[in-house]
Amino acid sequence: MGEPPPVTPDGRYIVVRGRLWRRANPHLDAAERQAQVDALMAARRAVRTAADPEAMAAARAAVNAAKVALGERGPVWWDGDEDLNRHMARNTRYADWYAALQASSSSADR
Repeated sequence: MGEPPPVTPDGRYIVVRGRLWRRANPHLDAAERQAQVDALMAARRAVRTAADPEAMAAARAAVNAAKVALGERGPVWWDGDEDLNRHMARNTRYADWYAALQASSSSADR
């Protein structure tokens, strides 16, 4: 599968192709997290197999509900602060961290 994506220093986001994506709430207990991951995977399978618009809408709603329960969407799971989900890392307060990360990974590739 390769290396896991980098995680911002505060643990709120992962970075995929330069874009910030909100991480799941680390404060969820293991059983709740696993139940929501299972629900998310089932909902994604339902999206793949939906045969009509109503089934697709229901499946997408289930994906959203699982992502909200995991903390990846909806209200942020940390106190205060803005949500930078889907922003390019280079355009956020993480810009210096991300630039240093990029510089160190490109020098490691040499």
